[in-house]
Formats: sequence, C-alpha cells, structure tokens
Amino acid sequence: MALRGSEEVEERMEEAEQGEDRELKISPAEEMPADGPGEDEPEPEQQLLLPWDRFSAWLHCICVVGFDLELGQAVEVIIFILLCKTSICYLSFPDSNSGCLGDTQFCFRFRQAAGSKSSLGCFLDHFDRDAPVCLKKDQGHFYGYVYFRQVRDKTLKRGYFQKSLVLISKLPYVTFFHSLLKLIAPEYFEKQEPCLEAACNDIDRWPTPCPGKILTLPIMGVVMKLRIPTCSDKPGTSQLVQSTPTDSLVSIVLPTIHEVDLFRCFYPVFFHIQMLWELVLLGEALVVMAPSPAESSETVLALVSCIAPLRYCSDFRPYFTIHDSEFKEYTTRTQAPPSVILGVTNPFFAKTLQHWPHIIRIGDMKQTGEMAKQMKVKKLKNLKTLDSKPGVYSAYKPFLNKDEEILKQLQKGVQQKRPSSAQNAILRRYFLELTQSFIIPLVRFSSFTSQMKPVISPPQLKPFVQEEFMKTLEKAGPQLTSRLKGDWIGLYRQFLKSPNFDGWFRNRRKEMTQKLEALHLEALCDEDLQLRIQKHTEVETVDLVLKLKEKLTQAEREQLPVRMGTLAKLQAHIDSVILSLPEDLQCILHKPVTP
Repeated sequence: MALRGSEEVEERMEEAEQGEDRELKISPAEEMPADGPGEDEPEPEQQLLLPWDRFSAWLHCICVVGFDLELGQAVEVIIFILLCKTSICYLSFPDSNSGCLGDTQFCFRFRQAAGSKSSLGCFLDHFDRDAPVCLKKDQGHFYGYVYFRQVRDKTLKRGYFQKSLVLISKLPYVTFFHSLLKLIAPEYFEKQEPCLEAACNDIDRWPTPCPGKILTLPIMGVVMKLRIPTCSDKPGTSQLVQSTPTDSLVSIVLPTIHEVDLFRCFYPVFFHIQMLWELVLLGEALVVMAPSPAESSETVLALVSCIAPLRYCSDFRPYFTIHDSEFKEYTTRTQAPPSVILGVTNPFFAKTLQHWPHIIRIGDMKQTGEMAKQMKVKKLKNLKTLDSKPGVYSAYKPFLNKDEEILKQLQKGVQQKRPSSAQNAILRRYFLELTQSFIIPLVRFSSFTSQMKPVISPPQLKPFVQEEFMKTLEKAGPQLTSRLKGDWIGLYRQFLKSPNFDGWFRNRRKEMTQKLEALHLEALCDEDLQLRIQKHTEVETVDLVLKLKEKLTQAEREQLPVRMGTLAKLQAHIDSVILSLPEDLQCILHKPVTP
C-alpha cells in the first residue's frame, strides 16, 4: 500500500509544494498489490481496467490528518496522490471555536491545481455523460469528505485525540461518501493502517460508478446497495433499489447518494426559503455562518441543491477557512464580492465578510415558538459577531411575492410533529416545481423547429435574443404552472446576467446541437444516396463520402442519441456509394478515417 509515516510524507510533500502542487511520484502499480479478484463476467469496459483503476473511478486519494503539537494539522497517511496539502490539512479540522467533541462529519470543496490531472481515467468519462448535471464529476474542483474524531485522552500531551480520515473525490456523492466513512473511519481509528488496506482492496473490486445500474458494493464485511440516477430519470422521483433474493447479504440500502435534508438545513431560516431560492438562482454572493463545519457544509449543499434540476454554476465552498488559498481573493474589499457561496465557522469572518450583501446565520432552533421571531430580514449592520441571532442579513428585495401556502403547510407539519423526512419531501417538491416553472419558458424558447434537409449540413440553432424571449412570457410564462405572483420579468432579466444562465444555456445548446446532429443522421439514412450521386461529379461524390465518414466518426465519438441501427445503416450507405466509384478510389476511401 502507499502508506507512509509522517516524516517521509513530510519530505515528499515539501518537494511537491516547491513544485507548485505537482503530483507526488507514487506509483500505484508498484506501491499497491494488484491481487484483487476480478468480476466473474466483466463488461467490456471493465476488461480494460488496470489494477486500482476501479479505486480511482471512485476516489482520487485517501489521507489521514492528525494534530502535531509543533506543526499543527499534519498529513500522517496518504493513499495515492495528494494535492494542495496545506488547504486539505486545515479544511480537515473544525475551527478551534467549534468545540466538536466526539465524531463529526462534514465536507469541503477546493480548486484543482492548474496543470494537475485527476486520477479518474478518460476512458471512464462516458459514464459521466449519462449522469444528471448535478451529479457529473466536477472538472475544476475536488470534494473532501471528512470523518473527524476528537475525544479526551490523558496519555497525549494535548489531552485530546484529534484525527480526521478524509476521502478526496471528483464525485459529488455526499450522502454515499458520508455513509462509507461511517463504516471505515471507526474501524480505522481502532485498527489503523491494516484497516485502510482492506478497505482500499475492497473498493478496487467495485464496479465503476455507472448511472442507472443497481450497484452492490462490499466494504469491510458490509454490503452497500445503491443506484446512481441518470439524466433520463424524471426530476423529483427516486427509483428505489428493489430487493432481490440475494439481498440477505446487503446491510445498507441507500435511497439517495447525494441529497441532504433540506428542511432540517433551512429550519433556522424557515421563513426566508423563497428569498434564498432567488439569491441562489441569481448567483448572488452568499455567506453561511454556522457553529460547526457539519452545519455549514450541509446548509451550503442545501442551498446549491434548492434550484435543482438547474445546476448551480458558480463556485461554492461548504466549509471555508482563513487558510484557504482563495481567502484573499474572496475577502478583498477592492472589488464586489464574487458569485460564490461560502460556509464558515470562524468568528473572524463576521468582520472580514461584513461587506458581503447576503449573510445567513445558522443556529439551533428546537422550539416551534421561536420561528415567529425570524420573519423579518435583518439589517447587515446588526451582524457584528458569529454569535448574532440566527436569520438572514440582507438588503435584498425579492422579485416574487412570498408563498404563504408552503410556509403554512410546513409550519403545520412542525406543530403536528410530522416526520422530518416528510417535511423534507414537501420542501424538495416545492423547490423543484418552482424551478421547473421558471425554466420551462426558457426551454420552450430555445427549442428548434427547423425542418431537416438531408445531405446539406444540419440547420443551425437560432441565437438567443433576450427581448424576443421576454415577449413570449406574456402568454407562455411561468404563470401557466406557478401560483406565485410578482415581478417575473425582472427576475428573468437578472437571471440572464448570471453564471447559472450561462451554464444552463451552454449545456442546452450542446444538447440541442447533438439532437440536431442525430436527427440529421437519421434523415440521411432515409435518403436515396445512389439516386443523388447520379447528378454528382466524381469529385463531389468523394467529398460526400468523406463528409459522411466524418459524421459517422463524430456520432460514435460523441455518442449521439440516434435510433438503434442508424449508424450501421449509414455505414452501409457509405459502402454502397464507395462501390460506385473507380477501384483506385475505392481502395483509398475504404481506409479508416483518423479521428
């Protein structure tokens, strides 16, 4: 295993930091035994996997961070390659003021160093294409999932045992990785490195994270069963993992791999959920001040997910510290705060970020009677310390009128002690319907209606003209599906300036372009090419063959959504056209096109 003592790790990390976070030269093939058994009937892509590729499909690395009296937080164990050591060390421990005794779980997110490569192989990227936008692997960031333990220990000079087990991954499967840590971390704290070796060997036997399939994942004598959603799943529904006769071995069935409890997270700011939805939708700068990293990270993740199925396209940091490499960038007063959501626990941020326009203070609210006190949005000048009362501190004026029905429904649930899971389902459905009502007019406007013209290049999508879109809202706006009143036009105008619109529009254009290309290929298959080439010169026919071969290669490379048999039919058309040409040209054209 690539397990190293603290001294050797420190030396290697010193070299890595001098090279601006370049990768440690740890070779998994040499450092880790490749004796794991394969699958009985591996799929084609599984047969191409090398030892530890399955591990790398799920995790970038695993590390253990402890507390050194002289150095502070220090990496003690690394499995595979660790990037941004300093940031990970500080992000893996709660701030000293948090007072997190016992076991605490939270997550953080940090930028991928420029020029560094993820251990997730390119050959696994096709799995990512089938995932919903909110579950695609993060191209520019890593997620860190932390299990932190702090308990009294009189044998230690500091008087406390303090250590974190951290999983670093590109995958935003927060619920799954927290469940995984609950199995691995307690065992590790008892049995140390041998436990991690066993866990890593188990993970390298897992199938790759393929959306839509029921995955059975053995880990340290326990079997987890789950399903990764696909982009074709209906939003707001979860296809429950069905039990089978072999489930007697399954210990844990995960109904979701990524969703957090929205109601529990938003409970302290209960009356402002609609305003928070607007702020996230518009990509406004937001700070979440919480008493612990667990609460800050869950609240930030809840904010990001409240606009699903729309992807939040700005930066967000579930847990942010003063030691983060972006601290100066995000706290400067020389320019407007960036479009980012930060989760913080250090009281220092109450002063450093007091110029930010929107601050959410999260605290415990156990009595339903306290909820009435939180109805008004507080003024920013009232926020002087992290101990200020829970609430939303902002001068923002919402575009939409407050939805009293959802507030009454949830408040009634609190009074009747409705289960938190039911409250969460109600709130998640509300956010989903609100976002869909907002997005549907944009989807409708950006749809194409052009007719296919075979052989000629596929039609181009019409440009998005803001004023033309605004004119459509009067008859086909969100009022068709939402009961909310207010300044929808103003909300759309602001949204069209946001990073979320830019990200959505880029993804929409790509999706529509691929659909056009797919429809064009299907139209070509129905075309009588032999009749058409009778009017062509030899040069024109060769040009047609080259263009068709290029389209075929593109369709295979981009996995265009064509009907089954389309590509084979198009290949047959190409072959028949080539046979109509002289033999010397046939020999040339039958050579495969270089992608």
